[in-house]
Amino acid sequence: MAQSWKDNYVLSLISTGALAWLVPGGGHFILNERKRAVVIFVAIVLTFLVGIYVGSIGVIDPVNAKPWYAAQVMNSPVVMLLGRIGATGNYRVYGRANEIGQIYTSIGGLLNLLCIVNAVYLAHLRSIEESQA
Repeated sequence: MAQSWKDNYVLSLISTGALAWLVPGGGHFILNERKRAVVIFVAIVLTFLVGIYVGSIGVIDPVNAKPWYAAQVMNSPVVMLLGRIGATGNYRVYGRANEIGQIYTSIGGLLNLLCIVNAVYLAHLRSIEESQA
């Protein structure tokens, strides 16, 4: 008999973490934490978009700003696509706008990393509760 993904402990944790990375708040959404998922999505996406607005897409620089890029990519895999677009050099940004944009987009990514860890932890706790019941 085939197990559902919720019955398989490791697959459940991996899928929750992957969904939380693909879409901010997605891990909480799949755990039926709908309100929390919406708050996470809005907070992280708005933080990221403010960073893009202030500094342009040029703040996502996988070549010259690797530490910032590592934090930014935690927002979603979409950031990798934006990094390729920004690496063309058509979206240059200098000065304060660059710094502020990098900070906002990186903070969004690091916030999402915390939410990914929280979603995986909640999935872990729920699997423990279900196994003890």
